[in-house]
Amino acid sequence: MTTTTEHTNRGVLPLPAGPAGLLVVIGAVVTIGSAFMSWTYTSEFPGDLTVYGYPAGLQILALIGGLLTLLFGLTRWNVTGLRWLNPTGATNPVLLSAVGAFAITWFTAIAIAVDLGGLANLDPGAWVAVVGGALGVLGALALPRTGTSVRDYLAKPENLPRAAEQAPWIQRIVITLVTAVGLAAFSYGIGIDNEDSETFVGFILLVVLGAMAFFSAGLIERFSELNARHKGFATSMAFLAAALFPFTQSNDHNANLGVNILIFGTVALGLNIVVGLTGLLDLGYVAFLGVGAYAAALVSGSEFSRFSGVQLPFWAAALVGMAASLVFGVLIGAPTLRLRGDYLAIVTLGFGEIFRIAVNNLDGSSGPDITNGPNGITSIPDLNLFGFDFGLAHDIVGFTIGRFANYFFLMLVITALVVLVFNRAADSRIGRSWIAIREDETAATAMGINGFRVKLIAFALGATLAGLAGTVSAHVTYSVVPSPYQFAGAAPPNSAFLLAAVVLGGMGTVGGPILGATLLYLIPEKLGFLKEYELLAFGVALILLMRFRPEGIIANRRRQLEFHDTGQLDTASDEALTDSTVGVTKAGTQPR
Repeated sequence: MTTTTEHTNRGVLPLPAGPAGLLVVIGAVVTIGSAFMSWTYTSEFPGDLTVYGYPAGLQILALIGGLLTLLFGLTRWNVTGLRWLNPTGATNPVLLSAVGAFAITWFTAIAIAVDLGGLANLDPGAWVAVVGGALGVLGALALPRTGTSVRDYLAKPENLPRAAEQAPWIQRIVITLVTAVGLAAFSYGIGIDNEDSETFVGFILLVVLGAMAFFSAGLIERFSELNARHKGFATSMAFLAAALFPFTQSNDHNANLGVNILIFGTVALGLNIVVGLTGLLDLGYVAFLGVGAYAAALVSGSEFSRFSGVQLPFWAAALVGMAASLVFGVLIGAPTLRLRGDYLAIVTLGFGEIFRIAVNNLDGSSGPDITNGPNGITSIPDLNLFGFDFGLAHDIVGFTIGRFANYFFLMLVITALVVLVFNRAADSRIGRSWIAIREDETAATAMGINGFRVKLIAFALGATLAGLAGTVSAHVTYSVVPSPYQFAGAAPPNSAFLLAAVVLGGMGTVGGPILGATLLYLIPEKLGFLKEYELLAFGVALILLMRFRPEGIIANRRRQLEFHDTGQLDTASDEALTDSTVGVTKAGTQPR
């Protein structure tokens, strides 16, 4: 009987594939085959699931789930060429991929029965899919495993063997292929119709459980190491994939979703400086986005602006918005940053509410006529840069790029600038001082770091980046009104949304806030029934994250070590912490 192995702290345990492994493979093959059969007789269910030999909608997702289960199942049999997919031969990725296929097939069958009024609406293909999903999970559960808790199933393998060294050009090809798969997955997900919530739920199930399977196999850790080795190339490929996104969409509405995700992701990056790097809880951060948006709207030529005769070019309006947010950041931060913890959070929450109430009252009746009160500043003209009108559609290499796609490209450039600023600031002397303040402000002050000045710089820089994003937001939406700029309850952005994006995505990282903003903006948009329960969904997600992954989806290595008892540090972690300690020491000994 063919065997494979799984690494644990206690050594290497032989884990035979046996009948259980065969059952996983059979279940996966049955699931794959069911995707080419009819699942229901009527086209009233979202997606065309009535055609034999042509998978569509949820059938495509079940097909992918079955393929993943088959591939991970075959790794238990030491199939040549698949050892890289599951280097330790662990059971966890097999189980998670099987659960993914099971979840999609059973969810689809239940959704068909509920939407169409009974199990009689299921065609033979749906029953075959249900059986295949169940067989895969039963086989995976019967495989030998070392963990017993849910956390054990979600953990990455211990003693992951080092990957075979490949030529640099092969490593770059791997990064390129993975980036292309990521672009394809995002384009497919964002392209799902808002009315087709069933397919989007299946898509989320596949992505989440598939990502868990890759993580538990150690593939995500290996890819992270590859990215770190080719950081510049990986970052370039990520932005290239983002630039190609509008060309994958035939509906400009999806580009609108993309530009809003970039706006909120960029603002969340600014908040990440304050919360993630410096450890300051800011509950009114969305006000800085509003300050930048209002300042830009006042000088962009709107007929409803108090200064309607003024129309500055975009670069000048952006500078005005950034400067206004910077000034407000300093004015608010100077008297309040001597506070700590909950007291600082309450003060920033109050500032956010004061801003919203103030712009709501500056209507010429309750106060000076500056912001036009609840009606806001509307009819903000589209940008025109170097003769390029952002309000018109343009043909580029045979593709028609609409208005929102134009702003998507502009926002992508701004996001790249903000990422550069974030990285440079985080790696600088002041960045290490921020980290020292976050870890222990008293100890950092004793080492010679001026805590108040360091926190004020973080506050001001975060506010400035939010103001920059606000200038683009004002032009994208044509108007600026007070209602969105509150702590919670309104449509994104709001302070709770931004804070959740940072915490869910991963504090102190670049990709974390962007990923968090993507999930928190896209999921309520595609799942309309969640809009009334948005805060409840946020709360449940935060509770689950605190229980199973408190460091966030994309973990900062330092915070990951804080939250998990690893027993010992690996070489890379030890070196990183040593460098950070040296950097903080140098930061503290510099003259103030």
